[in-house]
Parts: sequence; structure tokens; C-alpha cells
Amino acid sequence: MLALLAAGVALAVAAGAQDGPAPSNRFVCTALPPEAARAGCPLPAMPMQGGALSPEEELRAAVLQLRETVVQQKETLGSQREAIRELTAKLARCEGLAGGKAPGRAASGKDTMGDLPRDPGHVVEQLSRSLQTLKDRLESLEHQLRANVSNAVLPGDFREVLQRRLGELERQLLRKVAELEDEKSLLHNETSAHRQKTESALNALLQRVTELERGNSAFKSPDAFKVSLPLRTNYLYGKIKKTLPELYAFTICLWLRSSASPGIGTPFSYAVPGQANEIVLIEWGNNPIELLINDKVAQLPLFVSDGKWHHICVTWTTRDGMWEAFQDGEKLGTGENLAPWHPIKPGGVLILGQEQDTVGGRFDATQAFVGELSQFNIWDRVLRAQEIINIANCSTNMPGNIIPWVDNNVDVFGGASKWPVETCEERLLDL
Repeated sequence: MLALLAAGVALAVAAGAQDGPAPSNRFVCTALPPEAARAGCPLPAMPMQGGALSPEEELRAAVLQLRETVVQQKETLGSQREAIRELTAKLARCEGLAGGKAPGRAASGKDTMGDLPRDPGHVVEQLSRSLQTLKDRLESLEHQLRANVSNAVLPGDFREVLQRRLGELERQLLRKVAELEDEKSLLHNETSAHRQKTESALNALLQRVTELERGNSAFKSPDAFKVSLPLRTNYLYGKIKKTLPELYAFTICLWLRSSASPGIGTPFSYAVPGQANEIVLIEWGNNPIELLINDKVAQLPLFVSDGKWHHICVTWTTRDGMWEAFQDGEKLGTGENLAPWHPIKPGGVLILGQEQDTVGGRFDATQAFVGELSQFNIWDRVLRAQEIINIANCSTNMPGNIIPWVDNNVDVFGGASKWPVETCEERLLDL
């Protein structure tokens, strides 16, 4: 097709070189072989630049080349339409000359246009088909390029998605590590504060329990009660909850009332592992009241079995084993060498109303106290005589610094009971 157009253009140029066609001019029309028309318009090969190209780059270059070719052919078609119209006119003239047999020409002249299309529209149709073929080839190349580009980009997209996911996981991990570090820091920084809060809460709870215990007490004050032991048995007794520390001196005072006979029994006893008679005050049978320290005995000149209230105090110190005995504020006896240089052992059991043969048990009914007890207090020193007098005459209320007489520190068992006690002044009137 392009060869045919080239022949026509050459003919047009040759004709245009003349000033104008004279009536006597003749046009020579040379027919081209069909093979030349069917050969098509081969595209020149594009030289490779910069070495070997990747398939994607080669496809891109081919597409760009085809686009440029299409544009050039469009321009060529536009510029050649005028030439086609001129050729059409000149072909008509050639046909007219061939049919009319111009003068001087043999009637048997050769028809040189027999191989060319006679219809100009057919020429244009062939050119259109060629252009459509080029367009189809261009679209096919573009589609192949897009497919190759998609296949090439897919790994990149996958890598991008993977990197984005890894980045997200890394951020989550860093956030978790930061949270753990914050928790660790908080735990480290708040340990002392948490301990203080816990201790404060426990102290408040203990205080509240104490208040509730005081509020639930049936007595006017925590020390305004007495323990009643009405029978001589081996199962009625009271127990002091607190125990004693190691002591090198002590003072023990109490109010008691008893009319038991013979002997009032054991107002109190303190036993430790290995020594059941660490501290004992006892009147057994027709014997006088005795004070036992580490199973050593001192007889006290006290007389309290008249059924009246009496205030009793005994003091002792490990230095030379010196002791004193007071009844109703008056010193009635003193002595020494009562378990000298023997410290009172700690961690024992303090019982009211029974003598212990083992720590906290094996009571003997014949040694049980019968009567009432109140204001049992222990100090870790020897009180002065005036302090004892003040306590006995109700001018001073001085609880023991080791064992105070309070309701929540005394439990009763076996039928023993707690009752409101007479006031100190009422007990004095009973003397």
C-alpha cells in the first residue's frame, strides 16, 4: 500500500514540476507488481541503547515507537489526501487518453493502469484498514505491557504490605514493652507508699476493732469488770491473752474477795515450758498464802479469806531475790533470797483461778480459787510504797505497763463469768 502511495507521490511531483499540463502532454502510468503492494510497510528496527533492556522497558519502548509511528502516519495521511485527490484526477485523465487514442499513438497501446485500483474510495479503505491494524497492534502491546507491569509490581506491593504489617507489629510490641516498663517503674516507686498505705489501713482496722470491742462492752469502762469463779472445780478459770516478756523485776496488784475455806486457792499462776511454777500466788489448805518464783517459795503474811474486798500487791526483783507483800496499801511482809538472779522467762501462759501443773493445763480442783477477782495489773518494776498506797485508796488509777486489766485481754472458760465491778470507793467501804 505504501509502495503504491509512493508511486503516486512521485508521479504528482513529476507533474507538478511542469508549469501546467498542455493538451499535448502525456502521462506515463507504470503498474507495480502485486507483491510490492502486499509487502506492507515494515517498521525499521530500533537500535538498542545503553546495553540490554528489561522486558518491561522493551515493551515501553515499543509502545512509544508505535505511538510515534501512528502519529506520523496520521500526519502522512492528512498530507497525502490532497495528493490522492490530485492522483485521482490525473488517473482519470490517463484513462481518458487510453480510451480516446491520442494522435500519433497506436491503437494497440498498452494499458498501464490495469493493476491499480480504479476506485479512489477503495484506496482510502485500504489505508483505513492498515491504520486499524496498527491500532490493534498498539492496543495489544499496551495490554501486554500492563500485564507485565502488574506482574512486576506485585512483589513490590506484597513487600510494602508486609513492611507495613511488620511496622504495626513492631509498634504494638514497643507499646507493650513501654507499658511493662511503666508498670515496673510504678511498682518500684510505689513499694514504700503501698507498704505505708497497707500499714495505715491495718492500723485503722485495728483501731476500729478496738472501738467496736469497747462499744460492745457491757461495762462502763474497759477495766470496770470482775471475774467470778463461784465453784472449786478444775475447769472454771480465766486466761490473760497477753504473755510476759523476760522480767528482772515485777509488781503484781489485784483486788480479790473470797470466803473459801480451807484456803482461797490460787488467784493466779504463770507457767513456761520447763517450769510450771514460774510465778504462783496460792493459799492451799491450812497453809499461809505463798509466793512461788521458779518453784522457790516465800510465805506471805496476808489474810484475805473474810469474804471482803482486799487490795493485794507483791513485788520482786532478781537482785538478791528481794520481795514485798502489801495488803490494802500496807506493807505486811518483806524478804530476800527468793530465786535470786533468776530472770522471769518470757512466752508463758497466765491463768486466773487455777494452778498449772503443765503450761496452760492439768488443773487441780483442790487448788482452784473460789471468789471474785478484779484490777489484775503487772508492771516491769518494783512500785514505790506510796504508789501502791495511792492505788489501794483509789486516789490513783494506774494500769500495768506489761499486763493491764482490760475487758478484751481476759477470756473466761468453764462457767466463769464477767460482771460489772463495784467502784473503787465501794470496795473501800467493804474493808
